[in-house]
This record gives sequence, structure tokens and C-alpha cells, in this order.
Amino acid sequence: MPRPRPSAIWLREEPVRKPRLSRERITRAAVELLDVEGVEGLSMRRLAARLDAGTMSLYQYVGSREDVLDLATDEAVAEIAIDDVEGLPWRAAVSQQMGRGRQVMLRHPWLPTLMSTRPLLGPHALARSELVYALLRGAGLDGARLTAAVGALTYYVQGYAAMENTWRGLRHEPAAEADLRRRAQEHLDRAAERHPTLARHADLGNDDFDASFQLGLDVLLDGIEAQLGPRA
Repeated sequence: MPRPRPSAIWLREEPVRKPRLSRERITRAAVELLDVEGVEGLSMRRLAARLDAGTMSLYQYVGSREDVLDLATDEAVAEIAIDDVEGLPWRAAVSQQMGRGRQVMLRHPWLPTLMSTRPLLGPHALARSELVYALLRGAGLDGARLTAAVGALTYYVQGYAAMENTWRGLRHEPAAEADLRRRAQEHLDRAAERHPTLARHADLGNDDFDASFQLGLDVLLDGIEAQLGPRA
């Protein structure tokens, strides 16, 4: 039987060790390795080699590879700036945060997957969650509606960034991407009798990720704003 995973690293104290390594150094090296190799390419052995250290020495600072992934996730989330939202209307501030989150996930293609598969209890993740909750609470949401709104926004950004990273990873040449989109649209056109709505309205030729992301985000924000009623 698989061994149960210990409690999240954020719920355990950092051990006092000799200063040659630290959680901070290990975390920075892990982010760099993830950017190059992805999640599957991160191993304790490779991480130790990047730090010019022995593999077993890492376990004096972290308990497992999962701990390293938790730390790296929070380190990357820290790049989502939160220090200049004061004075913005709630909708503009939330839109800004979601857009910044997407940009960070594009810089770190491994991030959307990790954010959706582990508890985000690190200090940077909690600070950003606090901001989004506070913005929507200040707009008038509370209870289950507040939680649902935060979840809808979060999962939209993670899913969109994951899709965009996958697409860009598969299609490096603009000409090849345009050709694929053209052939896909032609395929839908030929299937118009069976799928008339798709053939007419699924715009497979649209390659403007920025505009499409913002439009989808605006649809979500419109729905959230509709929940607020006249007070908004």
C-alpha cells in the first residue's frame, strides 16, 4: 500500500540546519528546474545536482519531492503583484489580478497543474487569495456565492493558461498554427449538417489569446456583477 503523505509543508516548522543550504535556495533552484524540465523532470537527484549538493542533504530541509513542489508553487505565485490595487473599483482590480495570474502561468507552464493539485497554504498564495476574497466581499458577495465566484475565476484562469501553454508548446511556427486552424475550420464546415451551431459559431481561426481571455473573463465578471444587484 502507498505510504500516506505527511501533512503539508506549510503546517510544519522549518528545521534549523547548517547554512550551506536553505529552503530558499532549494526553492529557487526548483523553480528554475521546473521551468526547464517540467514537473516530470524534477527529481531530488536532479535538484541536488543543480545545487551541487548530495541528494540526501536536501532531506535535511524538505521531507519529500512533494514538499519541493509546494515550495516552488508558492514561489512562482509570489510573482503575481498585489501591491497597487488600492483605489481601483472591485471589477478592475479583480480583472487585473486574473490577468497577472495568467501571465505568471505562461512564464511557468507547470504552475496551473500544480496549483490545481495541492493545498495553496503558502504565504504568497494566501496573500493573493486574501486580496481576491476581500475585493469580492467588499463588492457585496458573501457565503457560498463568494466562494463560488472565487472558484470560478481561479479555475478559469488556470484552465485557460493550461490550454494556452499546451497549444503554444505544440505549435511554435505561426504559419503551422494558422494552417492547423484553417484545416480544423474546414473540417467543421464539412460537418455543418451534423453540427450546424459549431460550424457557424466556433471561430477556430481566432488566434488572439489575449482578447479571448479578456472576453471570457468579462463574461464571468458580468455574471458575478449580476449577483450583486443594485448595490453594485
